[in-house]
Amino acid sequence: MNLHLGGKVALISGAHRGTGEIIARQLAEEGAYVLLHGFEQNSTQILAQNIKNAHPVWGDLCTDDGVTQILQQALQQHSQIDILVNNYGTATPGKWQNFDSEHWVDIYQKNVLSAARLIAAVLPQMKQLGWGRIIQLGTIGSLNPNKIMPHYYASKAALANMTASLCKELADTGITVNTVSPGLILTEELKMAYEIKAARKGWGGSWPEIEKAIVKHEFPNPVGRIARREEIADLVCFLASDKADFINGQNIRIDGGALSLSL
Repeated sequence: MNLHLGGKVALISGAHRGTGEIIARQLAEEGAYVLLHGFEQNSTQILAQNIKNAHPVWGDLCTDDGVTQILQQALQQHSQIDILVNNYGTATPGKWQNFDSEHWVDIYQKNVLSAARLIAAVLPQMKQLGWGRIIQLGTIGSLNPNKIMPHYYASKAALANMTASLCKELADTGITVNTVSPGLILTEELKMAYEIKAARKGWGGSWPEIEKAIVKHEFPNPVGRIARREEIADLVCFLASDKADFINGQNIRIDGGALSLSL
């Protein structure tokens, strides 16, 4: 499918690794110019050299000055930003009884305010253009959270709520806002963690065996596996295109049907 993204400029936060990197690669394959954000200088420079029409930008999303720096770098490369993918986010382990207020403030700073800052930075010129796409990366845990990591799930729920509010604010502007909420995603970090867990629990030694055990014990879903990063990126690319022009204010689950089993 030709998504007609040629000439569009996309800024992807946290593009230095993981799902953000794959989103950037697939947007570039669809013809977009991509701005690869990392927190440290040179953190996306090598990656940018391996993706066509890519440029690195860097700065701390947790400060206003850092976001201003990112925007200035971006606009030095291109005169506009058409697509903002708020991919950056983080999670820290823990339970209700061992979180203090600093943990809550820190996770909201990283998962909510980082996105809000970038949105505020790009909105004026998107409104001037009369077209824009804002896509947030959430989690199905914002709809059905676990008892652990309550700060993380609450922050992602806030991100989805922000999407619904923002789409109303941007009525008749040509800008759409959506959240993409995956379940488990096959990343190198997740694979390594589950290989260790599988050895401890006797789930088998090969990845197909381990993945089958994950679905059975921890992530039941009708498809019978966990998501690939490319599948998340495909959905983001579609939402970034004109073909998704009537999809707005949504929290779209991409979980193989997992959440439907728990409702």
